[in-house]
Amino acid sequence: MRDALAGILPFDARERLAALLTDEDTATLKHLARTGMGADTLRALASDLGYLEAWCRAATGHPLPWPATEALALKFVAHHLWDPVQRESDPRHGMPAPVSDDLRARGLLRVAGPHAVAPVRRRLAHWSTLHRFRGLDGPFKAPRLRTALSLAVRASRRPRTRKSARPVTVAVVEKLLATCLFDHQLVDRRDGALLLVAFASGGRRRAEVAGLRVEDLVREAPVLLDPADPDSPRVPKITIRLGRTKTTTAEEDARVVVIGRAAQALLDWLTAAWIEAGAVFRRIDRWGRLGATALDPQGVNAILKARCARAGLDPALFSAHGLRSGFMTEAGRQGVPLPEAMRLSQHRSVQQAARRGSARRSRAAPSRAGLSRGRRRGRRGRPCPSCRRRP
Repeated sequence: MRDALAGILPFDARERLAALLTDEDTATLKHLARTGMGADTLRALASDLGYLEAWCRAATGHPLPWPATEALALKFVAHHLWDPVQRESDPRHGMPAPVSDDLRARGLLRVAGPHAVAPVRRRLAHWSTLHRFRGLDGPFKAPRLRTALSLAVRASRRPRTRKSARPVTVAVVEKLLATCLFDHQLVDRRDGALLLVAFASGGRRRAEVAGLRVEDLVREAPVLLDPADPDSPRVPKITIRLGRTKTTTAEEDARVVVIGRAAQALLDWLTAAWIEAGAVFRRIDRWGRLGATALDPQGVNAILKARCARAGLDPALFSAHGLRSGFMTEAGRQGVPLPEAMRLSQHRSVQQAARRGSARRSRAAPSRAGLSRGRRRGRRGRPCPSCRRRP
């Protein structure tokens, strides 16, 4: 079964999940992979299915039943969303100690108190999705379950957490780039190009960065560094076809553009690595040897955290998703209209995009200044901070 799961499960959890999932679970995941479900979505669904199987065995002594009963779904909510104050007076409230001890021993449980609301909702949604793909009716629309979930959310005292505690803004990106010595090691060229492209193209998701292929790149005619100045130098421009993303399908042909500094770093990386086809950002071993396989999405996150550590920043405060929120934050600081920023970031939800970019107001998109075009005058006549250092 492990061989069958090799291309589906998250790399760092492959062995653990292979031991938890049943043959039926494996067949369902393989079917979803054949239907063209996004790789990142499929990995998250596989991880949640493994957690549900482990929780059910610990809580009931039996594998996950199909279809699930309403009582089992209610038990899942009660075990994960509970009130710590109530627990002090009633030890039976919340997840029983034997269940939590079992999950913790398997490396599936890290929190000491109730879970955050978002992962509980996500696991319930994935549980429901798996029922639909198996042609089964689950209990997830039952009024009692919806009421119980609503009441549990209200009672939850755990604050909402962000995917990245802090956004990776232009200032942070510059610190990370300072650790990338572009004229020396191959890994520095790769990491610098990855960070620049991921940020300047609208804050790409880590799966989109990891899945980028040379065939998705279209080198355009050079453009003016300053469109308002016909005498300004011309800089490279590359159009990136995103293909299927979290919010689009391959048929929608979503495209973004990188210009200037980010485009040049990408071209330099491809030239230095002699990459003419296939994955753009690839694994590099400890001896500096370039592999043939693409980075795993988690590898993108690991690169950003490693660069944070080298730059003297706390890696725990930043993640790859911070590139996305950082882009929207910079767009807000510079006064870019929200629809314009959303066209590059590919956000579908105005509310979500506004929440990520509401930290500050702005006037020039980070894709139009700084990281992608090079030197340009900022507010009050000062050079844009992101243009003071070039790779």
